[in-house]
Amino acid sequence: MFAHIHQNVTEILGILPEHVTLVAAGKTRRPEELQAAADAGVCIIGHNYVQEAQAAVDALGRPVRWHMIGHLQRNKAKLAVELFDMVETVDSLRLARALDKAAGEAGKRLPVLIEVNSGREDNKHGAEPNSVKQLAQDICECQHLELQGLMTMGPFLEEAESMRPYFQLTRELFDGLRGMNLPGADLQFLSMGMSDSYAVAIEEGANLVRIGTSLFGARA
Repeated sequence: MFAHIHQNVTEILGILPEHVTLVAAGKTRRPEELQAAADAGVCIIGHNYVQEAQAAVDALGRPVRWHMIGHLQRNKAKLAVELFDMVETVDSLRLARALDKAAGEAGKRLPVLIEVNSGREDNKHGAEPNSVKQLAQDICECQHLELQGLMTMGPFLEEAESMRPYFQLTRELFDGLRGMNLPGADLQFLSMGMSDSYAVAIEEGANLVRIGTSLFGARA
């Protein structure tokens, strides 16, 4: 029934360079579809919504790692800490502090990425590029969070090549943070690119790519 998922995962894993990790974007996907992707070799599943992720984690358990890749509300921080192995979408100090508090209560050190609003779009979440440095410094003061890199969505554009400047900007910010030797940070991940843009993202330094449609097919 899910042979196409197995085939798609196998093909994409065969294309990705060794240093690039696939994050299967599980938004709206049934647990059976996610299980098929895991069976085919997916090691990380990303979710946009906490409640949807909880149902998936309950169904699949922990044979894979779980990433939060959608906007996270502060009042969902406690549940997010319980569910996710990484939150890729920290975009404010208030959210970071909520996650830090929840992680401390859970006795856990939570890996996080800063989400960058690389297109500076008013209708998008993410930290503004010129505030990333300060946010990174602030996160490094949170005892129960470990800053591990940056993530960006970028604008929704028809041509993948048009995404390149936004990926380049995020890579420049990433390189800048690495040069700061931030205490407690382990800056190793640059999460950029989706089904229609991951090839360009990889060229610009991405080592996490969030792919959904190319694995599972178009959402209903």
